[in-house]
Amino acid sequence: MTKLALAVLLSAAALPAQVAFAQTPAPAASAPSAADKQLKALYEGYSDWVAKEFGTFQDAKGEEQQGGSLAHVDPASNIRRAAHEQRLLTQLNAIPATQLSADEKVNAGVLRQILENDVADAKYREWEMPANSDSNFWTYLDERDTLSDAGAYQRYIGRMRDIPRYFDENVANMRDGLKRGFTPPAATLVGRDGSIASFIKDKAEDSSFYAPFKAMPSNISAAEAAKLQAEGKAAIEQAVMPAYRKLLAFYRDTYVPGARKTVSAHDLPDGDAFYRAQIREYTTTDMTPEAIHQLGLKEVARIQANMDKTMREAGFKGTFADFLTFLKTDPQFIARTPDELLGVSAYAVKRVDGKLAQYFEVLPRGRFSIIPVPDALAPFYTSGRGGRESCQMNTYDLKSRPLYNIPVLTLHECEPGHSFQGALAEEGKQLPRFRRNIYFSGYGEGWGLYSEYLGYEMGIYRTPYERFGAESYEMWRAARLVIDTGIHRYGWSRQQAIDYLASHTALSQHEVETEVDRYISWPGQALAYKLGEITLRKMRGVAETELGTNFNIQKFHSMILGLGSVPLPELENQVRLWIARQKAAPAPAP
Repeated sequence: MTKLALAVLLSAAALPAQVAFAQTPAPAASAPSAADKQLKALYEGYSDWVAKEFGTFQDAKGEEQQGGSLAHVDPASNIRRAAHEQRLLTQLNAIPATQLSADEKVNAGVLRQILENDVADAKYREWEMPANSDSNFWTYLDERDTLSDAGAYQRYIGRMRDIPRYFDENVANMRDGLKRGFTPPAATLVGRDGSIASFIKDKAEDSSFYAPFKAMPSNISAAEAAKLQAEGKAAIEQAVMPAYRKLLAFYRDTYVPGARKTVSAHDLPDGDAFYRAQIREYTTTDMTPEAIHQLGLKEVARIQANMDKTMREAGFKGTFADFLTFLKTDPQFIARTPDELLGVSAYAVKRVDGKLAQYFEVLPRGRFSIIPVPDALAPFYTSGRGGRESCQMNTYDLKSRPLYNIPVLTLHECEPGHSFQGALAEEGKQLPRFRRNIYFSGYGEGWGLYSEYLGYEMGIYRTPYERFGAESYEMWRAARLVIDTGIHRYGWSRQQAIDYLASHTALSQHEVETEVDRYISWPGQALAYKLGEITLRKMRGVAETELGTNFNIQKFHSMILGLGSVPLPELENQVRLWIARQKAAPAPAP
């Protein structure tokens, strides 16, 4: 499964929307140039092509919906797509950049990054590794949104019927990966079979795939509802469950035993070049692994000094290692029930609510809930994930989810992080269609980490322990720069990476091991977070310095969120253009 296929699937499954809520006001535009028209035709054609390739369509509200089948992910389809994208890239590069308007220059840069990423993925036949310790192709196929009418149910039933073919194509790709040693490390796959097994039920009615049929909308008659329920049940029994059982047997009996025993991307076919391509894709920069490693070491040293200071403020007299042990084991930091953990998160959100107007010009109308990570995912899932309609907190193994980490996690995932960002995005579709479901990790996750930083300014961290939790989270992301490059550039072992993360953060051992397995099996992805935050904070500093007393934090945030998801170099460029516009603007009246 290509990253593009996964992105389309996830966006249609109503994970965090990535549409900007408003473009930053710019000078009045003149009539579109010939270059603008050429570019617009190119990316609108690209949008139509993506919809056709991955079976999506726009409903009457202009929202992207899944059709009645799943994408084809066989090698021939992937190679054909890559060839088409290479042709589009050639056409894009032929458009004179100097003749594009300001907005279209941004669109051109985003489209170029998308196409270059997909062409690079095809070069390394990345579809042969469609699952790792964190992400896979089998998890988000059960419908989680409310289905609005009979047509939506019929399309859902069609997708369920298509799962056997879809799984077979992915398994064939995985077999090809096994033959050439292009797999995640076996050590990171052990136990992940549970994420497949959790979908397998003896009765269709007990399956998460059947959930949409239990409460059907009133615009469907009782007779039609009964017919759809019968068809849904049959699809689950005849297609879904057999496909998952077949996949589980392959995963347990063939894939995990045959997966490579090494952990570094260096050991993959053409591994060093592959790793650099992954860094380019996820960070959207040209930074080398060596430069990222050194930056990580500097950040770790800086944050360590802050953590030492906070430890002393907490009144702890022992060593740093002793303090980490205390934080990870003392009962006062452990929730007794899932509701207690969710309550701490909810209270943090309400305290943020009281500060939002001081930092943001526009607040979203849409609201989100705070819910537990689904049981099927929780044992192997990250600590939380923010979505447009729900912000998920992981309540599995409560002793591994210390309460002092919940405020910073909530800021990142819920508000003003991903759920807040996604709601604003959903409410103002000002960007071209091809950009509405694009997600550059440096931009999106950089905003999440920047939101954690805003927690200090907002006064959300009330105790030394909560401040230490925030610092521990910052250290966690800085340590990623060291660990990811340590593993994939310098040959660190899994245990070496575990020891480094455990000794520098207050993360539980369960979280440490889950995270390290993610870095091992998904090279380069974790680098984007800290690099994105560093870029955002650096450019805010530039804006504050150059604008002085004219700097307005609300307008700065509107500009950042209004850009939509962009590569980090484009983010820097747009901030500098915004600064120039602010300088040129007339002074406000007293």
